Amino acid sequence: MSAAWRIVEDDLSGAAIRALLEVHFAGMLANSPADSCHFLDFEGLRSDGVTFWSIHKGDDLAGCGALKMIDAQHGEIKSMRTAETFLRQGVAAQMLVHIMGEARARGIERLSLETGSSRAFEPALALYRNHGFEECEPFSDYKPDPFSRFMTRAL
Repeated sequence: MSAAWRIVEDDLSGAAIRALLEVHFAGMLANSPADSCHFLDFEGLRSDGVTFWSIHKGDDLAGCGALKMIDAQHGEIKSMRTAETFLRQGVAAQMLVHIMGEARARGIERLSLETGSSRAFEPALALYRNHGFEECEPFSDYKPDPFSRFMTRAL
């Protein structure tokens, strides 16, 4: 019998989640210029208005994601990452569905995201498109950037 998936609000104190986020940060910096990387660091992920979750299979960390409140009706998806050993097993889709459900429960009417534009980000872009996200103009404090893609969807 396989272990069930479990998503929990995470305080970022565990070694495994910190290691996964370090991989996430390094991956962003490896695929986009530093001034075009908009990931939240550990402090940013702990800030007011941000909720961070980790997803596990049994005792193993499989991935993470966060929701940042832009305002009462608009949220932003942040820090979506799947652990390498769990790639192509539906982890990101489960996290995205979870974040969308949490956003709806909070009364958020629009969910947006910024991600990279290089080939390395194609799987993420496909995931978001498959869940109803469409390309959009920069939102919130973002500026046009050839290394960024912006997506949004109504909830």
